[in-house]
Amino acid sequence: MENKKFIITEENVKEYSKKIGEWIKDYIKKSNSNGVVLGMSGGVDCSTVAALCIKNNINVHLILLPYGDDFKNSKSYQDAMELINKFNIKYEIFDIKPAVDSLLIKNTNKEENLLRLARSNIRPRVRMTYLYQYAQLNNLLVIGTGNLSERTVGYFTKWGDGASDLNPMGMITKKEVYIMAKNLGVPDCIINKKPSADLWEGQTDEDELGIKYSQIDEYILNGTTGNKIIDETIFSKNKKIIHKLEPITIFND
Repeated sequence: MENKKFIITEENVKEYSKKIGEWIKDYIKKSNSNGVVLGMSGGVDCSTVAALCIKNNINVHLILLPYGDDFKNSKSYQDAMELINKFNIKYEIFDIKPAVDSLLIKNTNKEENLLRLARSNIRPRVRMTYLYQYAQLNNLLVIGTGNLSERTVGYFTKWGDGASDLNPMGMITKKEVYIMAKNLGVPDCIINKKPSADLWEGQTDEDELGIKYSQIDEYILNGTTGNKIIDETIFSKNKKIIHKLEPITIFND
């Protein structure tokens, strides 16, 4: 795992929010871009990055990328709109259902759980395609929102939500995300709900992972949770997903 060199606390969160904001601004300037585009799900990670950009006067566009019409009746939509309205952020909505459905491999005999996971990963990859198209049309950069806790256990889709031009959250644990979210004024409805990638109805991150974010954070910071089984689970997940974190392997004789 990568070496974490800083810890965000309630005492230094304002300092780090400003420091990260300046880092984003500097990257945008060096890239000769007009700002950033962010995929908005209504979750705490993307909401924190959006608020971070607004507080630091960074031009940020939010893109909501639902699968089907039911999204507007969902809690995720309500939460996203509460953030958007609170900070008056520019946004657009694109329905990814036609694109996703057209990509499904049909008539396969694969095991049901494997099939569900493979198909659910199409959605974040399609979403990223929309974000990069929008970014290119508007001279923007795609900003990532994946935190260190997710990256440690590989809880992201390769070439999907794991793809971005820059990621201000990549070395920040889930606990630190919540500290930043609260300080930046992210709505309580977003901070208080269970984290979910919305891959399917009722899905939550921790249920799918089989471990809690607090345990992953503890492992990152101290090298152990004090529970041998949990430690081995996190170590095993990290070992299996190293390929997600490394550059593409290139032959060089």
